[in-house]
Formats: sequence, structure tokens, C-alpha cells
Amino acid sequence: MNESTQSSTERSPLTKPGFIISAALVIALIAAVVVIFFLPEGGSPAQPGPAASPDSAFAAPAKGADAAGKSVCGLPSSTETALGAAPKSKWELVGKMAAPTDPKTSGPGVTDGDGFRSCFADSPTGALYAAANMIALGSSGTQDELELAEKILVPGPGRDAAIKAAKTRTSNAGSGETAQVSGFLLKSYSPAEADVDLAIKLPHGALAHSVLSLRWVAGDWKVKASDDGQVFNGVAQLSDLSGFILWSGV
Repeated sequence: MNESTQSSTERSPLTKPGFIISAALVIALIAAVVVIFFLPEGGSPAQPGPAASPDSAFAAPAKGADAAGKSVCGLPSSTETALGAAPKSKWELVGKMAAPTDPKTSGPGVTDGDGFRSCFADSPTGALYAAANMIALGSSGTQDELELAEKILVPGPGRDAAIKAAKTRTSNAGSGETAQVSGFLLKSYSPAEADVDLAIKLPHGALAHSVLSLRWVAGDWKVKASDDGQVFNGVAQLSDLSGFILWSGV
């Protein structure tokens, strides 16, 4: 496609400050695949690195109550530090995107009257479920963008920057575009922090992936935003799902 030769100096919509989890995710991912801003000129689609081994995935948990593994809704924690195979998952549609659910073990343990899903286990599977559900919530078009940012982002300069940018951005809710989780890698994990790499299948079969960095805060997983409000890391097109653990509900 002609757009693939566009200058790599132009910045991807996914790396602009303030891009937070919202319905804009799907549209931005589609744009990233079609107008491959994130690839160097003449470059090729990126492939993920190997899954982290149990040893490399381990990191010493942070001190304090947040690292104690006590879920805000009482879900069990785990001593495991890696996830080398896809969990057996039940899936539910959140809007048009399938999200995993295990309310007694991994989460979400709480779904409120507005459909907001929260309370995930302090475990590798809980972190994976949290990441997939957060993206599904954003793509559903049913959640207010500012309220979602308040609820799922780690408090601090990154969340403040994301909220400030969201207030000046036109909402893309209701666009009708959909995407589905197709695979994952748990890049790193400790009871206090996790990096979850999700492969996403876009409309028309295109593939992309991005890493969500999570932190255990006040008994639940939340997304760490950089100080400029950026949430998604390592966004890239995929030629296939090689290197990912296949995992999907659709």
C-alpha cells in the first residue's frame, strides 16, 4: 500500500500524549496498520520476543499493603510469576469485544450497574484478565472516557496528563469498529507490577499488538501511564501470531 512508505518521522496516533483507553483504541490501531507510521521506511512488521521464563519474570514485590495481594473484593492471590499457556477462559461480550471472565478466581469480581468491570486477582492470570477487560471496556463505547481514566489509570502525572488531553479530544464512541484479542505474552510479572503484551485482530484480519503496563494499587490492577499520558507501549503491526500464546473468545 502507498501509505506504508510514509515518512517514519510522522508520529503514530498511538504514541501521541494523552492517548488513553477509549473507543479511539480500535480506530487508532486500524490507522496504525493501514498507515504504518510506527515502522521505519522499508521496515517490516515487528514480532514479539520470547515469553519471559519463570526466573526472568520474577521481581521482588514492593513493600506495603498494595503488594500484599489482598484483592479489594477478596479474590485469591497466587505465588506464580509466569503464564506459559493460555488459561481456560469463559468469555463475555463487552460491547462487541469478547473479554475473559472468572468472577470467583481471576476476575472481574465486580461489575457495576453501568457495566464497569473491576477487581482482578493478584496473579499472572488476573493481570492478563485485567488488561483484556480494560481494552474491551474502552472499545465498548458505553463508558465515559474521563470516568474510565479516573478508574483504571494509576494516580499521578500520567493520569493527569491523559485526563487533560481527553477533555480536549472529540469522542469516537459509537464508531462501530471492532477488534478482538487473539493472543498474549506476559512480558514480566511480580505481585506489584506486570507488563501484558496483547495481540489484537482488527477488522479485515489485520493484526497489531501493544503492551499494557499494570501496577497493583489499592487491591486491584491499574494501568500505568507515562508522564505525558501515553498508555500503550511498543505498538506495532504483526504479520502473524508467531511468538504469541493463542488466546481468544471469538
